[in-house]
Amino acid sequence: MNLITRLRSMAAEQATYRRLRAEIAGLSHAEALDLGIFPGDADRIARQAVWG
Repeated sequence: MNLITRLRSMAAEQATYRRLRAEIAGLSHAEALDLGIFPGDADRIARQAVWG
């Protein structure tokens, strides 16, 4: 994988992480409970979803 392709991939991963984190953090308390998550864990959940 060349440098440009890798940089694009990294940028896409970062964008996915930021979008997912914002969505999780923006859930209402009731929605979060329905999903079985805590909005305060948005960083951890998004990081795990994007990078494993």
